Amino acid sequence: MFRLENAQSLVGLALTLLVCWAVSENRKAFPWRLAIGALVVQVGLIFLLFGVPALQGVVLGISGVVDGLAAGTAKGTQFVFGYLGGGPSPYPVENPSAGFVFAFQVLPLILVISALSALLWHWKVLKWVIKGFGFLFEKTMGMGGASATATAANIFVGMVETPIIIRAYLDKLTRSELFMMMVVGLATVAGSTMVAYALVLKASLPNAAAHVLVASVVSAPAGVLLARIIVPEIKGQGGVNVDYTSLLRYESSIDAISKGVADGLMVVLNISAILIVFVALVAIGNEILGLLPPIAGEKVSIERILGILFAPLAWSLGIEWKEAGKAGWLLGVKLMLTEFIGFIELGNIPKGEMSERARMIMTYALCGFANIGSVGITVSGLGVLMPERRAEVIGMVWKALLGGFLATCMTAAVVGAMPRELFGIGPDAPPAIAAPPPAAAPPAKPAPLVEQPKAPVEAPKS
Repeated sequence: MFRLENAQSLVGLALTLLVCWAVSENRKAFPWRLAIGALVVQVGLIFLLFGVPALQGVVLGISGVVDGLAAGTAKGTQFVFGYLGGGPSPYPVENPSAGFVFAFQVLPLILVISALSALLWHWKVLKWVIKGFGFLFEKTMGMGGASATATAANIFVGMVETPIIIRAYLDKLTRSELFMMMVVGLATVAGSTMVAYALVLKASLPNAAAHVLVASVVSAPAGVLLARIIVPEIKGQGGVNVDYTSLLRYESSIDAISKGVADGLMVVLNISAILIVFVALVAIGNEILGLLPPIAGEKVSIERILGILFAPLAWSLGIEWKEAGKAGWLLGVKLMLTEFIGFIELGNIPKGEMSERARMIMTYALCGFANIGSVGITVSGLGVLMPERRAEVIGMVWKALLGGFLATCMTAAVVGAMPRELFGIGPDAPPAIAAPPPAAAPPAKPAPLVEQPKAPVEAPKS
């Protein structure tokens, strides 16, 4: 049933396209056919997974896989870290929620997924999945083989690993194709972090695992479209053919697992360092801003500023205005800090303070690597693989950040424009797809990493 809230989301869809057209290098070359193809792919994938009864088992299966991976990872974590990893406590605990240690109970999952991804790549399972999505993007959106492969790979591997997969074709990519690869990399997330995000949101959003996976998949065509709007392809260029071979190889299954663990460890260390530093910087910034005179009875904070700046954008995605301030704050956290912090803070919002539909829309809006820190990762990663084009990458990276950020917003708007009944959300009806019982009791939620808009940090007292 189409409602006013769905029409509200169409405003966000138009806004993302308008902003990208405004910063386009050639406003006369708007890709109308690609726009239609990208929207058809997005709507089609969402409808197939959530609207076709025969495929609803896939949604349940995704949740079951996440539960299984979390339970298996918990066994290994508890073996190494004991009660810090969620094992039995050696002494009475007065506050059980304090036993949740993010570093020991969430981040180890990234190590397991990274190793599994490398193993599936070595067994050619992931290669065929990427090949299938690449064929879909090539035929529905008229992309070249190399660009289609890079777009499909970005859904499952990191934005640094993707250029390695098509490294032999990097020097043949046009400016538009290179920019597209950057934008799609920023608009999607790696498979190693998808499951961690789903685990964080599991207690607050039904079918969180399915939404996170679908968010990364359907944001890829959105990234392609917005990239082509900002840096249009010159007629007669592009379309590099690719035979889906790759320089990313492992000698054996053991080699794949060991190298996957090593790669995952680098991701875990990077996430840990970013969380420590950025949360500290936010706290310091809030202490400084807290010295300013209160405005409208509330102290000034980074979270409050971000909420005000991004609230209109959040509203345009289909979120009610009373929730737009908090949703806008989450968008700002994702852009300025990381999507990891954004997901943690989304999971920490009490159920009574944000509706299920708003949580679902924000899940899609947050699911991408488009943040300030990823700018440096993009430049350094591509700079090593193609040093001769490093200056070109630097010249386009900030536009790529804009495109990647708006691509996830576009996906959120598309989801918001679809009837809520499709996702089992209704004012009186329970979700149509019930998540299977968890393998183990879900861990207690961690304390908020950064303060929410309505509770600014108090200024230090002299």
